[in-house]
Amino acid sequence: MAPVLKILVIGNYPPMTQQSMLRFGDLICGLYAEAGHEVRLLQQPVLLGRLVPNAEQGLGKWLGYLDRFVLFRWSLRKALAWADVVHLCDQGNAMMVPWLRHKPHLVTCHDLLAIRGAQGVIANYHVSRTGRMLQRWIASGLRRAQRVVCVSEQTRRELQAVLCLSDDRVSVVYNGLNYPYSPMPPEQARARLSALGLDVDQPFVLHVGGNQWYKNRVGVVRIFSQLTRDPAFAACRLVLAGKPWPQDLTTAVQQSELADRVHAVTGADNEDLRALYSLAEFLLFPSLAEGFGWPIAEAMASGCPVVTSNRAPMTEVGGDAALFIDPEGADAAKEIAAFLESGETLRLRGKGLRQAAKFNDSSMRAGYLQVIQELLGLQESIDREDRSPGKAL
Repeated sequence: MAPVLKILVIGNYPPMTQQSMLRFGDLICGLYAEAGHEVRLLQQPVLLGRLVPNAEQGLGKWLGYLDRFVLFRWSLRKALAWADVVHLCDQGNAMMVPWLRHKPHLVTCHDLLAIRGAQGVIANYHVSRTGRMLQRWIASGLRRAQRVVCVSEQTRRELQAVLCLSDDRVSVVYNGLNYPYSPMPPEQARARLSALGLDVDQPFVLHVGGNQWYKNRVGVVRIFSQLTRDPAFAACRLVLAGKPWPQDLTTAVQQSELADRVHAVTGADNEDLRALYSLAEFLLFPSLAEGFGWPIAEAMASGCPVVTSNRAPMTEVGGDAALFIDPEGADAAKEIAAFLESGETLRLRGKGLRQAAKFNDSSMRAGYLQVIQELLGLQESIDREDRSPGKAL
């Protein structure tokens, strides 16, 4: 019988409202616990950060830095004494690697977007001086990490290209679904969406995502606007599920002259999303970049056809079960219309259900536990070497 391990999972600072990272922390804790291990989720304390309403800019950002990088170290030191192994579940916390005091550890790397942006290799990605310093600190921590687990092959390629980590220190473990998405019965879905204030008698196209530049929400509006010029889709609406609209998105909607047909859904829970996926004509997900792309897998698991970018990792997650388009191309809407009018969506739904099944808890759990076993075996070898007579001389 495998020994019961004490696994310390270091999550994200709650006021930063990084929903996908908070969900990932909960997911990985659940997987370790289901395998019979003792698990503790440790998050940076919200002490000074509670004094201001916004932890992502201005004074709140600096108070958050004090919470995360100064006050947190005391609670981390105490938790390390308990743990057998430490899992930093977001590369954004990799600057903590030197604080782990040689405790066996792994870091999940979701993407290299912020690091590459700070290096100036992403066009129109503007980073402040302190932002560049923070990303250099994070990159330094990743270089020193014992093991890094990437959520896609694309992230692994970028990690090794940017930070030059050797193959034996990097693994790929695909995410499982962070909720048991499945097709929702139509009447149940209609009732749920009606409660959100949506007109369920009109067909709609769905986008799920935040306001980060790479989510390309303005591009979503552009593609939708072009699509509605086709008479077959003239009655369609667009539902944007995610955070409240920033000014550039509001402007894009107004300029599209389709403001009455573009609807925002904020604060949706998992069952709301499941209902949206289940009734949508398709998910439009033309991201410019991603680390993984959870909405693709969520939509497929819910029986929703997926239209996404012809770039990795969207192509990894979509497999043979999605329609791939150039997210910046002029013909994206024409390609979508031609495909949908061909009657292939039913076949795509079936393929999507099979593809989504690949992103399951069992595979994710097995992948991470394999990395941990390798880590502990390596640590045991190092400890034996340190105790050897020749080492003592």
